[in-house]
Amino acid sequence: MQEPLLGAEGPDYDTFPEKPPPSPRETTRVGALQNKRVFLATFAAVLGNFSFGYALVYTSPVIPALEHSLDPNLSLTKTQASWFGSVFTLGAAAGGLSAMVLNDLLGRKLSIMFSAIPSAAGYALMAGAHGLWMLLLGRTLTGFAGGLTAACIPVYVSEIAPAGVRGALGATPQLMAVFGSLSLYALGLLLPWRWLAVAGEGPVLVMILLLGFMPNSPRFLLSRGRDSEALQALAWLRGADADIRWEFEQIQDNVRRQSSHLSWAEARDPHMYRPIVIALLMRFLQQLTGITPILVYLQSIFDSTAVLLPPEDDAAIVGAVRLLSVLIAALTMDLAGRKALLFVSAASMFAANLTLGLYVHFGPKPLTPNSTMGLESVPLGGTEQPLATPTSYLTLVPLLATMLFIMGYAMGWGPITWLLMSEILPLRARGVASGLCVLVSWLTAFALTKSFLLVVNAFGLQAPFFFFAAVCSVNLAFTGCCVPETKGRSLEQIESFFRSRRRSFLP
Repeated sequence: MQEPLLGAEGPDYDTFPEKPPPSPRETTRVGALQNKRVFLATFAAVLGNFSFGYALVYTSPVIPALEHSLDPNLSLTKTQASWFGSVFTLGAAAGGLSAMVLNDLLGRKLSIMFSAIPSAAGYALMAGAHGLWMLLLGRTLTGFAGGLTAACIPVYVSEIAPAGVRGALGATPQLMAVFGSLSLYALGLLLPWRWLAVAGEGPVLVMILLLGFMPNSPRFLLSRGRDSEALQALAWLRGADADIRWEFEQIQDNVRRQSSHLSWAEARDPHMYRPIVIALLMRFLQQLTGITPILVYLQSIFDSTAVLLPPEDDAAIVGAVRLLSVLIAALTMDLAGRKALLFVSAASMFAANLTLGLYVHFGPKPLTPNSTMGLESVPLGGTEQPLATPTSYLTLVPLLATMLFIMGYAMGWGPITWLLMSEILPLRARGVASGLCVLVSWLTAFALTKSFLLVVNAFGLQAPFFFFAAVCSVNLAFTGCCVPETKGRSLEQIESFFRSRRRSFLP
């Protein structure tokens, strides 16, 4: 296909048609909806995100248990607990770094399957831990697996999904991560901490078994010159009755135009670096909303804010709200669009963080000092605060505000950031750039998680919440200025949009 001129119109090329060519694509979309294979392949892949979400919040019920452990080799101090909570993010950053190579070397599917090795080893180490080093190493390995899957799974899902349902399927990685976290919170009410690690092995094994029968990404296969395998993979995904010729030709043409390796000179071209910078900034701002430290120290935060219900019950309730919110986002993403949900998400998180900060500063303090993480040992902000009573409904404010924060995050900046990363990155840089995004994301998460307790002890628990609220206001402006709407567009159309240097898909 000849490279189009900007603004060129005609039957052969229309960069941003209001509706794509009806018959072949609509037939393909109907075939995808009737044939459930693409959904099965997505489910097999996102089991890796389930394990990621499970491992991410593993510390929430485990840290309090280990701080009261009678075994001196496993009893955690404040500093050790801080490392146990934050070292996961270092492992995730390393996993994202490895994905920059593995994503294009092994392919998306094999990279996801490879993540099962460090994940299974990490859970085994934590289940059989008899010293702090085994806990830290196990946590690092599960973090590595999580970082690798975080970079590979969204790319795999976006490359196998048809445009009409890519928003809904693109939300499934976040959905399964949330479901994994909720499962950990629920099991934490029933199982001791060692058995929580044993239970984490199950999803990893199921993922390996299912994913072994799934095809690789047709786009990846075409980039490796395996055209016949790519055609078979696309036919399997869309169903025997689907007409895949138009879609296959579009993918094939796009891959051929980008068959060479990306050079540094080309990387300086705006159509290459613009989407990469947008994706990087979105992942950076996503973490600065405070999601990772809030999830990691969720139960401990509730311990410090005089909640009406037991902290472990509050954590489970928040996990359920998070799951429901991602479900809503998955159902509405292809209807409302990405940007509308991002606006609602950032506004909700701003209100929630501001409420938490004001409550902690002016609200009641616990009847007894917090014994879980030692988040604080003196009244916040130097003000004398009333003691909370077990029946005071004012103490529901931290739970309700946290539910609003989690709901806002899970409806927008949680799933859509992952989805847009896989949608807007150019094919030639998709493997490396997705790994770079995960690396930046988890280095930021590590810095926040490690410094969270230091900031709390120095300035009070309200300080990080006020900072997170300020970041959410920045997210609102960034969404309006920099984020494109990708609803209903194919990956090839999105790439053409950045190549044309337009600011909108509208003609």
